[in-house]
Amino acid sequence: MSTDSSWEAVGEVAARAGAVALAHFGRGLAVERKGDGSPVTIADRAAEEAARAWIAERFPADGILGEEGGAIRPEARSQWLIDPIDGTKSFVRGVPLWATLVARVEEGEPVAGALVFPALRETLVAARGRGCLWNGARCSVSSVARLAEAAVLITDERPLRPDHALWAALAREAALARTWGDAYGYLLVATGRAEVMADAIAAPWDLAAAQVAIEEAGGVFTDWRGRPGFAGGSGLATNLALATEVRSRLGAAPHGRVGPRAGAADRGGR
Repeated sequence: MSTDSSWEAVGEVAARAGAVALAHFGRGLAVERKGDGSPVTIADRAAEEAARAWIAERFPADGILGEEGGAIRPEARSQWLIDPIDGTKSFVRGVPLWATLVARVEEGEPVAGALVFPALRETLVAARGRGCLWNGARCSVSSVARLAEAAVLITDERPLRPDHALWAALAREAALARTWGDAYGYLLVATGRAEVMADAIAAPWDLAAAQVAIEEAGGVFTDWRGRPGFAGGSGLATNLALATEVRSRLGAAPHGRVGPRAGAADRGGR
């Protein structure tokens, strides 16, 4: 599949699945608990089923990995990663900061991603070398270069344990520190409204689409330890200007280049 068609495909399937989830939003759904204690609802399952059906019809040879339905055809070169409702805990409380996430991954590398926020009417779509679009217009990370002027976000401080003191010290120096977490934090970084977004614990389907969006918006995406990629079990997104400082402050060991991804589109202005 070409970059152009990947761009269009992830946007379409995420929009369709997000519309299914939105139809259930605010309706007081029954909440079940999965084996890991995390919540799941009929909305999560229905949205993922809609995405899987769309992909199976158009790309029957591709693999799929979804939060609710697991993996099929894991040996396939092309994989789709689906999180039907990123932020289910927010969703069930009627908080609109949830998203439907879809990424297309080829040979382990995410090549396109969509983050759709149906209740907010905001969408990020990105593809390698094409840039990142926010509601159809090109967007970019901010140029803020001083932590004292930065907004720093984290999904939840509680899992940090030994790293809590490092995050707390960074947050104290920032202009603004909030727990606007899950995919919403990545949306804010990619659109220049925040400078740092951290996820202490995250699955591949939580991060693959965000990686493409952040990098194509001119930012830097690694795990908490500074390693590139979406499969490290955690996520850390920053603008370029603060990338090295933030990772150093959080104790990240150097893992290769921390800078803009080669081949990313020219961002121009916002």
